[in-house]
Amino acid sequence: MYVTRQWRDFEVLDTGDGEKLERWRDILLVRPDPQVIWPKADPALWNTANARYTRSSSGGGRWEHNTPLPERWHVECMGLRFIVRPTGFKHTGLFPEQADNWEYMHKLTGKRASGGQPVRVLNLFGYTGGASLACARAGAQVTHVDAARGMVQWAKENRAASGLPETAFRFIVEDAKAFVGRETRRGNHYEGIIMDPPSYGRGPQGEVWKLEDELFQLVSQCARLLSNDALFFIINGYTTGIQAAVLLTLLDKAVRAQRGGSAEAGEVCLPVSTGGVLPCGNTGRWQSDDA
Repeated sequence: MYVTRQWRDFEVLDTGDGEKLERWRDILLVRPDPQVIWPKADPALWNTANARYTRSSSGGGRWEHNTPLPERWHVECMGLRFIVRPTGFKHTGLFPEQADNWEYMHKLTGKRASGGQPVRVLNLFGYTGGASLACARAGAQVTHVDAARGMVQWAKENRAASGLPETAFRFIVEDAKAFVGRETRRGNHYEGIIMDPPSYGRGPQGEVWKLEDELFQLVSQCARLLSNDALFFIINGYTTGIQAAVLLTLLDKAVRAQRGGSAEAGEVCLPVSTGGVLPCGNTGRWQSDDA
């Protein structure tokens, strides 16, 4: 289990009855979470929320505001600055539980980069760039790939807000599988690879992605993009049925069997201020012996 404790601007205040109460700097949001099958520890605390996301019986949902919210605001973590913006699909543009992975990658990247060695990192399904920023801040050259143009633009804005140089990034709007195929043919390599694949999606040219049909092949192909001096390979999983043991087996078969090193996997969790932890998905990490 990886429990993320890097935040000051974010906090899970309480959980219960299918929801979580979160503090994003000084703004409190209530969002649904189907894993929360226990009652609230402090019901009165929830009355202070600024907004709640309510699901619709016909699909989707909407934000209900108790007080006006800014269109966007910033939170900071590990010297990085992120734009928070509640969207129509309950998301805010950030998965705060991933800060534990950011710290892990930052340490490995920084150790190698401080010795004057180049570190190239590929972030697939890169979303708004949390992992990309953490690696770049440690000295990496980052290739950030996402099929959604809006998410790539958001990542660029996070880069600017964090004061990181444009020259440390290559932002690409493309289907991840298609990009990996091209990089393989070009003979390009990376010292670190991160992927956060969705359950289902479509690329910018209508490419269909279905996780259980595509993931092993993609991981295997990405393993061939690792350089001889590779540091790490990280897979995040939020899909029901793709448990930590599945990610560990993927890394064992596709990466460790060919390259040695070590692999581990577990649940990623956030601490809850009223007690316990909130499970937020799974992550698998492969690390080389030379990292």
